[in-house]
Amino acid sequence: MGGLRVARLAFRPLARQRGGMKNLTLLGLPGALRAGSSNRFLVRNAARLMGDGVTYVEADLALPLYDGDLEDGTGIPAPVQTLADQIAAADAVVISTPEYNKNLSGVLKNALDWVSRTEGNPWAGKPVALMSAAGGRSGGERALNSLVLAMMPFRATLVPGPDICVADSNNQFDADGLLINTRVEKSLTTRMQTLRAATGG
Repeated sequence: MGGLRVARLAFRPLARQRGGMKNLTLLGLPGALRAGSSNRFLVRNAARLMGDGVTYVEADLALPLYDGDLEDGTGIPAPVQTLADQIAAADAVVISTPEYNKNLSGVLKNALDWVSRTEGNPWAGKPVALMSAAGGRSGGERALNSLVLAMMPFRATLVPGPDICVADSNNQFDADGLLINTRVEKSLTTRMQTLRAATGG
């Protein structure tokens, strides 16, 4: 996959601030595990369009299924605690979900449920941008709506639109994972600048 080339192009570490912008850490949560998922490509492009001075970190959502017996027996699994710590440390978070049977993905919901069991609330006040990518004509709009509902208990700061729902998503990125739909890129740029503004950066 050309993801590494995307990362080199989009996420060069900067030695100093540019144009008065502070350096930020952006955490990406792609709601699909597949390496070539369009949702993985979408969050990477979102990071690219956030501007200079952004360090992008991609979360690993390959977590065990939530199980109360597991939690009672051995506590919070290490990968879950890592995710919670990444959320807490990030200046902002971007989440993209596919649409599975008119809903957000089980992978993503499982991650949200696990993080809710960790100490404290790493989401509280955190600037978050939500989006979706799916093969259908609506671009996962129903999944995005369900993701908004799933995030409500955590008191994150959900930044406003424009809504990003990438339809026919398998045909919206090139072989290196770069977004080729200029209309979506324009809206995504606006959304990520809104997210950046929410961090004070």
